[in-house]
Amino acid sequence: QVQLVESGGGLVQTEGSLRLSCAASGRTFSAYVMGWFRQAPGKEREFVAAISKTGARIVYSDSVRGRFTISRDNAKNTVCLQMSRLKLEDTAVYYCAARFDPSGGYYFLRQSDYNYWGQGTQVTVSS
Repeated sequence: QVQLVESGGGLVQTEGSLRLSCAASGRTFSAYVMGWFRQAPGKEREFVAAISKTGARIVYSDSVRGRFTISRDNAKNTVCLQMSRLKLEDTAVYYCAARFDPSGGYYFLRQSDYNYWGQGTQVTVSS
């Protein structure tokens, strides 16, 4: 089992940057596929980015590709989301998610694929 705690959210102006971090408890972080999702007011939660266990495979949603970068440090049990050139529509609560997948080598895109979730961190982009 793993517990996830996000940090790094806040208020930023358009075209600004923020770095979100997700700290995971437990001894087997390297066996988890990690993902970031977000939920804007009045909208359903959506996929943002995911990274395989080793970091060799990464995928982004179309809306953030080229602006966001996901990374992980298995030695520190953390996954980060570097967000640049932020837009108003990036305003949302951002969630870190994990799926225990010791034998796989890829990432997952669906919320239902993930077993564990953080509490979320608010990102607000203003003009």
